[in-house]
Amino acid sequence: MKKPRIALVGALAVVALAMTGCSASASGTDSAGGNTLTYLEPQTWNTLYPPAGGFYPNGGVLNQVTDRLLYQDPETLELEPWIAAELPEVNAEATEYTFKLRDGVTYSDGTPLDAENVVKNLDLFGKGDTKRALSVSEAINNYDRGEVIDELTVKFFFTAPSPGFAQAVSTINSGLLSNKTLDRTSEEFGPGNADKIIGSGPFVIADEKVGSELKLTTRGDYDWAPKARDHQGAAQIDGIDIVVVSEASVRVGTVVSGQADIARQIPAPDEAQFLADGLTLVAASTNGVNNSLSLRFNHPLLNDIKVRQAIIAGVDREKIVDTLFTENYPLATGILAKTALGYTDTSKYYQYDPAKAAKLLDEAGWVAGSDGIREKDGQKLSITFNEALPQPRSKEVVTLIQEQLAKIGVGVELFAGDQAAQDEARLDEDKIQVYHSMVGRADYDVLKSQFYSTNRNALLNFDTKTKTVHDTELDSLLDQVASVPTTEERQKASAAAQQRLAEQAYVLPLFEEPQVFGLRSSVKGFHTESIGRPSFYDITLGK
Repeated sequence: MKKPRIALVGALAVVALAMTGCSASASGTDSAGGNTLTYLEPQTWNTLYPPAGGFYPNGGVLNQVTDRLLYQDPETLELEPWIAAELPEVNAEATEYTFKLRDGVTYSDGTPLDAENVVKNLDLFGKGDTKRALSVSEAINNYDRGEVIDELTVKFFFTAPSPGFAQAVSTINSGLLSNKTLDRTSEEFGPGNADKIIGSGPFVIADEKVGSELKLTTRGDYDWAPKARDHQGAAQIDGIDIVVVSEASVRVGTVVSGQADIARQIPAPDEAQFLADGLTLVAASTNGVNNSLSLRFNHPLLNDIKVRQAIIAGVDREKIVDTLFTENYPLATGILAKTALGYTDTSKYYQYDPAKAAKLLDEAGWVAGSDGIREKDGQKLSITFNEALPQPRSKEVVTLIQEQLAKIGVGVELFAGDQAAQDEARLDEDKIQVYHSMVGRADYDVLKSQFYSTNRNALLNFDTKTKTVHDTELDSLLDQVASVPTTEERQKASAAAQQRLAEQAYVLPLFEEPQVFGLRSSVKGFHTESIGRPSFYDITLGK
């Protein structure tokens, strides 16, 4: 039986439904600290260097303290001017972009956000700095250099077409920082340094308790929001207290009781609590690569396509979604969400068929052992999945898959551990053979970000030991997505790459992953950006 969809915020709609039922008397103004918003995060941030800000706790901070050249409307996904005074002038090959900048924009330390500063930002983000351990932004492709034309005009040059650049400069990965901030090392962008990270955004980081809390205050002279926002000028709240609360039941209970205003990552079983009077649930689309499994095909246990196909056929995705989630988590019909740019339906490759799975394993020479797990040449067919801590209910998802694959003789183990342990093991196929993850970005390039050999490399298509690419055809298709100039060409390249991923049984998409927020109905004006990160600029707190 299907479960009720509470709310959907994304490319198609921005809806926040106030529910009826049992009431709680507290409101944001009298229970959560006057006119200061209390926001609960399940994990702590680990860097405020924008190109490395994709981790949602990082982006949730960067989205409050930095501005970008362009703004992407979360409903239409259209680009609009922000710090740029107008949309860029782009040549036919998409290798040159010229931006006119707004006059009078400053950072919170009083320094100007001018052409020289913008070039310094994008030169760092587009090239990185190995000496300071600062990575290249995965959102920026084929970057060559920036050039100051005059105080308020910049021009960017690329070595090949870079059609995703305009959207890239609308993301938190291109959040603009002061000159002094840009001189910091990777370590100096990390915990313990939050109040030294200077942006031009509507909020300023005032204080930090490492690993547990950030205090943001409102910048009184802020006056350069995108025209599409609900209001202009300074934010209407005094500030934000971002508090790390890892236990989901505590996050839920704190908001329900009126002791906090908003919490992120409300588990599906707790959504019903937000049906009560005075509470609201918002599920924001992430518009990118779906919550999915990447099968690392170069590993000896997975290099036979029949084994990969068997694993895919042996997983009942619909049962997983119906058992663990609500209709806020639609069953995936491809590696990209339906709302993602470039989406192609490849659902025919992901049909549940345990009989077919068993037949494929038989054909591949894997026979049942005494414990029920198949064997071949003295080796057990036992594979290890990571626990994707940022993803909802990852451990429960893997546990269900473990039960399902056991029926066809495939053993599944879970690589447990905190985020540091998961990060360390992520690129080691001997530790993790099936990688559970997702990526949000409202651009065609999101597919390249996830699977390209020198980006996130989720499939481990690039061998760091031999410096070789295993599937050059896939890499070539992904490269085309980010390096052909027209929308039509990008759509064609994206469709071909998705087809390759499906045909080769490299991925198993599970569901379209939202960011689910629970909030007090007294919180008005809550929005998310185009992939579900919170934006508190328009919020007001009332009874």
